[in-house]
Amino acid sequence: MTLTTIKVSPEVRDLLKEQATAEHRTLGEHLRYLASLADKQKRFERLRAEIDATPADDLASYRQETTWWESAQDA
Repeated sequence: MTLTTIKVSPEVRDLLKEQATAEHRTLGEHLRYLASLADKQKRFERLRAEIDATPADDLASYRQETTWWESAQDA
């Protein structure tokens, strides 16, 4: 395991410790959780950009197929 020092202000350090304690995590676990959230946000933004770049005809087709599958599952 490699240890790394990250310099933050005492206010940020205390806030991170408070958040970690409230979530019953160690500070390291909380920092990993925050990094994971940042990765998820980046992936979501890329997905949103890909959806926005999808042609309208394709989106309509996908919506029709989704509706068909949902109605088939309810039957």
